[in-house]
Amino acid sequence: MLEAASFGWVSGENNRRFSDDEGLTKRVRGSTNPPMNRISFCLITKNEERRLGRALQSAVGVADEIIVVDCGSTDRTAEIAREHGAKVVYRAWTNFGDQRDFAVAQSSHEWIYTLDADEALSDELRTSLLDWKQKEPEFWVYEGPRLAQYLGGWIRHSGWYPNMQRRLYQKSAAHYEGIVHETLVFDGKLGRLRGDLLHYTIETFAEHEAKVESYCTLAAQKMFDAGKRRWRGAMWFATPWTFLQSFVFRAGFLDGYRGALIAQMAARSVRLKFQRLGALVRQTKRNSN
Repeated sequence: MLEAASFGWVSGENNRRFSDDEGLTKRVRGSTNPPMNRISFCLITKNEERRLGRALQSAVGVADEIIVVDCGSTDRTAEIAREHGAKVVYRAWTNFGDQRDFAVAQSSHEWIYTLDADEALSDELRTSLLDWKQKEPEFWVYEGPRLAQYLGGWIRHSGWYPNMQRRLYQKSAAHYEGIVHETLVFDGKLGRLRGDLLHYTIETFAEHEAKVESYCTLAAQKMFDAGKRRWRGAMWFATPWTFLQSFVFRAGFLDGYRGALIAQMAARSVRLKFQRLGALVRQTKRNSN
């Protein structure tokens, strides 16, 4: 078991300090009963030196093993991972689903927790996982809420929360599929973990714009590969509907100006996605003539 460590970041709307309190430390170091379930934490990275340390620090005391699969970082990502006791493996990038399954294949424990470099376990989630490790599992897959920080504020509406994430699972019972927004595929019922998975998602508006650009290109290609060819109607009608859904029906207005920006970018994402699908359709027609 990795030793527990102190944390120094500030999170939450009330600026609660997430730290390794006395109770958690006693459970990690002082328990006479070894955990019934051991967890391998698996991450995929590229140039994440600025955020990776926070993610790995939050897993200390919970993770029995940390696997980091890197696809060619040119910064200190691999060094930071090793400083936190992680096993670092290089693999050239293919897609999200393949990278995650490859990381899982490098693990030595039956239970997997997938974590991203821009995420961190809250104290409540740490406690929930430590409790779970001492019990007989009732499910093959467990989910829990993810709370996103956007432009320095926590987003509790706009369709962004609770944003349930399936991250803890028995590796023989599930696998990932998908080149973008990969999905954990499994059979059976879901268990539930307490506590938020903290997502430090976007720090600047320029970063949000870049993410939308990247996502739309991948999403358009995915739709095209799936045989979708109609795009004009969706581009003109789904775009305003997406804004209304996010800002009005999903109470984005309660997130203030951040909610307005989220709704605006969600609508832009839909427009660009179908616009680029249309470009692929037109290019295919020209090539066939």
